[in-house]
Amino acid sequence: MTRPTREEAEQAVHTLLRWAGDDPTREGLRDTPARVARAFEDWFSGYGRDPEAYLARTFEEIEGYDDMVILKDIRFESHCEHHMAPIIGRAHVGYLPTNRVVGISKLARVVEAYARRLQVQEKMNAQIANTIEKVLQPKGVAVVVEAGHQCMTTRGVHKTGAAMGTSTMLGAFRDHSDTRREFLNIIGNPTSREDR
Repeated sequence: MTRPTREEAEQAVHTLLRWAGDDPTREGLRDTPARVARAFEDWFSGYGRDPEAYLARTFEEIEGYDDMVILKDIRFESHCEHHMAPIIGRAHVGYLPTNRVVGISKLARVVEAYARRLQVQEKMNAQIANTIEKVLQPKGVAVVVEAGHQCMTTRGVHKTGAAMGTSTMLGAFRDHSDTRREFLNIIGNPTSREDR
């Protein structure tokens, strides 16, 4: 697939503005096609990122630490692949290291790399967990995502305040209910958050 030029992208926005019923040449819209193209570069920058590369550098001097590593409340912004409407929420990521750990900011970067693509929440949830499992090879990985979907709140059924929850549990988190329960207790109940 050949990527369109910036000029072609801006022309597409120009066409959509006309299709919506407005005049793209009027003062307030004159620079909108360029602004939208720049916004798309930011919103969908995840296509140019390699999530696995963020996890490549690890630390082995952990004094035998083999308990949970959890980074919770990772705020993200994504867009649904069906309507291109925003998905705004939080991800909670945990893993049980074997003999190495990764810098915590790298976990947030993995979330961000997948969020900055056109997504469905279930797929994004699995992508984050599977990448951590593949690169770090821990004893287990847990990822919980809760988000509000603007494709449902601003169109269609117009149900504001609804949040979708998904989870992926791998290894020890799937096999051992006590481990899974400990993780879920530590991340708390994110459904009461006010960021949707």
